[in-house]
Amino acid sequence: MFTPHAADGFVEAAPGVQRKTLCFGERTTLTEFRLTRGGRLPGHSHPHEQTGYLVSGRLALTIGAETHDVLPGDGWCIPPDVNHGALVVEDAVAIEVFSPVREGFLPA
Repeated sequence: MFTPHAADGFVEAAPGVQRKTLCFGERTTLTEFRLTRGGRLPGHSHPHEQTGYLVSGRLALTIGAETHDVLPGDGWCIPPDVNHGALVVEDAVAIEVFSPVREGFLPA
């Protein structure tokens, strides 16, 4: 699958949190998140492994019982079924991969 760049296609995942599925295959989903300062992704868990990379901005990312000050260039991997959430400290862009495919993130 190849997906050309497009500026549209973002959906609101939570206040201050926009997400867009960039591409997906049989086993993974690649997603871009645009996050607005002060936005919060409430604590949650899911059966997907989630690996991410912060392109720009700053986050306070909580994975399990630990909170990390995430800066551009930092990466993370959240195991399946582990509670996690984030506070957007500065406007940010993050790229994340989910495995298996995150069905709820696929385009209609």
